[in-house]
Amino acid sequence: MGVWQWLLLAVIAAAVLWGVTILALAQAGRGGDARALARFIPDCVVLLRRLLADSRVPRSRKILLGMTVAYLVMPLDLVPDFLPVVGQLDDAILLVAVLRSVVRSGGPQLLTELWPGPEESLRVVLRVSDRPGGAA
Repeated sequence: MGVWQWLLLAVIAAAVLWGVTILALAQAGRGGDARALARFIPDCVVLLRRLLADSRVPRSRKILLGMTVAYLVMPLDLVPDFLPVVGQLDDAILLVAVLRSVVRSGGPQLLTELWPGPEESLRVVLRVSDRPGGAA
């Protein structure tokens, strides 16, 4: 099986797992959580795009963000994405480290201002960015 086929298989598997989790939350009566999870990944993509376009983000952090986006879309990873859980773990760790760097240079209010999603999701992003409880 070629690299692109593995990549497609990994994307499909991640999408199915994401969808099953959303459906399970909705069935359990947690519709708000299901909606927040359904929007989380698209909201993160919008956040990264906004951070790259924002003049308050230092050039060094923009380069770091750009390299992170490039790594996330590359078919080759340190840990292949088709491996369940651990395949996405390296991507998540990298994203968290970069977001921490951006928050520490621009402050949590920058993420708060640019975050397109619900407040609960923003709290998750700020928590992994080492800023518990939201904007300071």
